[in-house]
Amino acid sequence: MTEGTRATTRMIKGKRPDLLIAGVATWIAGLSLIFTGSHAMVITLRVVGLAFITIAAFRKPSLMLWTFLAMLAGIELGLDTPHIATQLQFFGDLFLRLVRMIVAPLIFATITTGIAGHSELRSVGRIAIKSLILFEVITTLGLIIGAFAMNLSGAGWGVVVPQAAEAAPALAQGAQTWQQVVLNLVPENIAQAVAQNQILQIAIFSVIFGCALAVLPEQRRASLVPVLQTLSDVMFQMTRLIMYLAPLAAGGAIAYSFASTGFATLLALGKLVLAFYLATATFCLAVLLPTLRLFRIPMRRFIAAVGEPAAIGFATTTSEAALPLAMERMQEFGVPGWIVSFVIPAGYSFNMTGSSVYLSMAALFAAQAAGIHLSIARQIAMLVILMLASKGVAGVPRAVLVVLLTTASTVQIPTAPILLILGVDTLIDMGRTMINVVGNCLSSAVIARSENVFVDAPTG
Repeated sequence: MTEGTRATTRMIKGKRPDLLIAGVATWIAGLSLIFTGSHAMVITLRVVGLAFITIAAFRKPSLMLWTFLAMLAGIELGLDTPHIATQLQFFGDLFLRLVRMIVAPLIFATITTGIAGHSELRSVGRIAIKSLILFEVITTLGLIIGAFAMNLSGAGWGVVVPQAAEAAPALAQGAQTWQQVVLNLVPENIAQAVAQNQILQIAIFSVIFGCALAVLPEQRRASLVPVLQTLSDVMFQMTRLIMYLAPLAAGGAIAYSFASTGFATLLALGKLVLAFYLATATFCLAVLLPTLRLFRIPMRRFIAAVGEPAAIGFATTTSEAALPLAMERMQEFGVPGWIVSFVIPAGYSFNMTGSSVYLSMAALFAAQAAGIHLSIARQIAMLVILMLASKGVAGVPRAVLVVLLTTASTVQIPTAPILLILGVDTLIDMGRTMINVVGNCLSSAVIARSENVFVDAPTG
């Protein structure tokens, strides 16, 4: 277990100094008084809160705490100095480029060594089938919970769609057929897949390469497997180095988001944002938590393991930014590397758990904002279309927009209210990306447990 994971565990168990709690409480108090008119007092409270948290971070350093501090500081910059904050997106872009630089060799090395180095050839097909079934069940439950949440909240009723949004054209892009989805899984050129950062295509190539290497006589593959294992070790070491920039990237991304969005837009669609986070909490309690218990996954250790990758995903709104760290943490958690390297990349296209909750909510929000009462039959048809159309969507910011616009046109829902959601999409995207990361990590642990290869008390 790394120092970052141990530090996260200590925070979960409540062993952080009272200074951290005082800092968070003071900062929240300052934020809650933002509309009282006492501008100087509000800023003072938030700055004092950040100072307390900074002292706590120096006393008990961890990647998650520094990332958390950077996110709060980013919000502060975005609210108080938006002209500076809009320039800080650079740090997030730089961090994402560094992550993309190591993703392809990391996935390739870990999958091939897992299959060829540990004789897991017979398990590959079984793992793939189990993963797809698990992904389908979890994302379908997410769609259903999102639909229930929007029907109960009615967040779209009474929302006024601006004329500019009413005049906005829809994206002319049809949903992918199942044949196209299957074809897109297989790279026609591995160099092109690496250049375009097609994570799932790289994983498929690595699986085939690993299987081919595994069937070679042992003396012929003996010289290559240690090289690939060394490459895997080097990539994880690079991951640790790059993650030192994660707090700076998180703070810059949050600052840019709040500077470009602001609280005014949030209040205009605040009911939708609140409904989404309540639905997400319900999804965690009704789906993810029972899954943890059903498959006997240690809950506290799991939360400690996913805390840092989830925080990075939340701040950057990009699941890809959390991928290398998520893979490392899950291996430390006790999931074999070859399972982690296959399940988590596959989940980027087929297990977008947080996005599934959002998709059904956004589609029903558009109908409600347009004054359309959808029957139960039409809602079921909409959920089926979303379930199919969402497969193969990459885990990048705003990728679900195309799925939403395509589904809306299919079920005769106006697209203008969907474009209206873009005003608060960044704030929603934080939550759905975080749940995407958590869902993919959980899936890898579940598959490992189902294969009886999960290590309950790993060392390290």
